[in-house]
Amino acid sequence: MLAILRMRLAAASVLFYLTALAAGTFVAAPAAHAAAPHKQQQQSQQQAAPAPANDATEPADAPGSAGSLLAQGGALPASVGAPVMVLNRQITAFRASFMGTQPADRARRAQLVINEMLSRVGPGAVTVRKELQGRVLMVDGEMVFFLTAEDVNLDERETLEQAASHAKHQLEQVINETRESRDGSRLLHGALATLVATAVFVGLVLLVLRGRNLAGAKLAGLMRTKDVRLEIAGTQLLQRDKLLAFLRLALRLASWVLLALLSYQWLSYVLSQFPYTRPWGEQLSGYLLNVAERIAVGILHALPDLFVALVIFAIARTSINIMSPVFDRIERGEVSMGWLDRDTVRASRRIISIAVWVFALVMAYPYLPGSGSEAFKGMSVLLGLMISLGASSIVGQGASGMILMFSRTIRVGEFVRIADHEGTVMELGMFTTRIRTGLGEELSMPNSLVLGTVTKNYSRAVKGLGFIVDTTVTIGYDTPWRQVEAMLEEAARRTPGVLASPAPQVFQTALSDFYPEYRLVCQAVPSEPRPRAVVLSNLHANIQDVFNEYGVQIMSPHYLADPEQAKFVPKSAWFTAPAKPD
Repeated sequence: MLAILRMRLAAASVLFYLTALAAGTFVAAPAAHAAAPHKQQQQSQQQAAPAPANDATEPADAPGSAGSLLAQGGALPASVGAPVMVLNRQITAFRASFMGTQPADRARRAQLVINEMLSRVGPGAVTVRKELQGRVLMVDGEMVFFLTAEDVNLDERETLEQAASHAKHQLEQVINETRESRDGSRLLHGALATLVATAVFVGLVLLVLRGRNLAGAKLAGLMRTKDVRLEIAGTQLLQRDKLLAFLRLALRLASWVLLALLSYQWLSYVLSQFPYTRPWGEQLSGYLLNVAERIAVGILHALPDLFVALVIFAIARTSINIMSPVFDRIERGEVSMGWLDRDTVRASRRIISIAVWVFALVMAYPYLPGSGSEAFKGMSVLLGLMISLGASSIVGQGASGMILMFSRTIRVGEFVRIADHEGTVMELGMFTTRIRTGLGEELSMPNSLVLGTVTKNYSRAVKGLGFIVDTTVTIGYDTPWRQVEAMLEEAARRTPGVLASPAPQVFQTALSDFYPEYRLVCQAVPSEPRPRAVVLSNLHANIQDVFNEYGVQIMSPHYLADPEQAKFVPKSAWFTAPAKPD
């Protein structure tokens, strides 16, 4: 008798296994008298309702769709899958066809079996049985669905055992939630818990709003009693009313964030009190934790790379600090290193510093958090495009500044004439050159203009410090040229600021039709940019005084008619005072 029972049990097991493999209907009958009616009912339901097509959400022939993927290889990507959803809870997901049955059909049939199983009253014991092709999920001895090795989520490095264990846990949860939904006392308990949570939530919201108002009033009182100032160089940068408005805005934003968190937690708790909405509540509860976990994990993973980047930047900073004393000594004129002197040390320091920091940035770029993301790459491309399109003029100005500095065309402190402007060079920058005119005006000129214009340097040819002062007068041919030269030299000697050595010189630059042109050139020493205009003004005044003293009229005659007497200087008048014979 015992042998006959064992043979029957073995035959029933073989029949169950062959039925699952051939039909893929995931329905088994441990006892013949209970399996037959259930199997007939399921077959009738399948015949009455045709299986939904795989293109319920996407065309079957669309590239990348589930239908096309199945036609190509019979398996879906790990991130796609056909989920088995019961009471808003995902039990598992099928990602491969099994015995000719596609994942969507397997999921639909598994849902039918689970719903049918939940409609009956039973112990609800969930077990997992190992088979050669995979794992069988069973409830109260009845097979629910079959998991294969191709159904696991490879993207999350999931194993078949883990997938089966997760499905078993989800089935147990669905069974418990089904029983809970049929228990009126538990639903009433959930409703009472929801009312209590709502009352607490409303109280906390009112408390937050009340606290915000009290904090705002307290801040206003403190601002009225406290003298809050932030001044730099006598200029008030922080005003009381602006600070109060900023603090109130910050307080309002903080209260809104707190209210949003309270609302989020209240909604998550309320949804978790009822079986049907519990999966939504669990998703809300886990979302913030997942976000916080991802942020924390990202920070922890980024710390080693960030440390390497900081070390690279620290090395760059240390290198610049090591070179700074050398640059400082050269800038003070204590030492000179060939091409590197006081005129080029500032530009050289900037170029070397920029080169060091750019090299450090290039080396540290792979270690910066997010450097491999598409957003970071897109921003880098956009920044490079902006620089290439909009920085052409800037690069040209910088190159012109470098040429002016290293060619030593002009130096700071020299008196120059650039185009129609003349003055003392105050600053020779990377992009602009600033000069101050004799009238105290400060002009900023682009370096490209300075480089492309003829520059007249009044300070380069003088001995020592100073600049050249020159002026031109035209006197008629009836005045002896020796007398004119002597009077111009006398006027230069009377002018304060004009040096006696080298002595002033007079040049006859042209013999025009009606008069010769005399140019007086002398050297002056400035104490500030303005005196050249003063020196030149005093020189013009002294020229007029000297000419008036000797009765020589400063006039440029023009030809109108032949004079009655020839206009010439007799030899007896060649050395008229203050001229002296050689």
